Amino acid sequence: MVSIQKLEKEIELLKIRNQRVKLDKRWESSFARRFLIAIFTFLSIGIYLWVINVEKPWFNAIIPTIGFTLSTLSLPWFKEIWQKIHHWLEERDVLNAIRIGEAEEKAGKLKVLSKDLHELLE
Repeated sequence: MVSIQKLEKEIELLKIRNQRVKLDKRWESSFARRFLIAIFTFLSIGIYLWVINVEKPWFNAIIPTIGFTLSTLSLPWFKEIWQKIHHWLEERDVLNAIRIGEAEEKAGKLKVLSKDLHELLE
């Protein structure tokens, strides 16, 4: 049997874990993280273009950095749309399963009635 103290400790550990997860989620959507990603993307592309002797490497690094940064900004919007569509599809599947179940139930009742009627007519 599990003791009350052990359950209380597990609840405390879950609360600590939930706080850590909440903080991680805030970091994932933070401006600071996006800014750092943009800076590191710009630096890595700029250095690469400089090493391979592309003309104006730092200027040419701007466009890929902007594109990547925009993709990180727009993903939450697409995620929300995907979640709504996914939720709608799940609800539709559940409703279809209910309808199929009702149809199968009616078909079963019809088979029983048909069998009873057939036996009566014999």
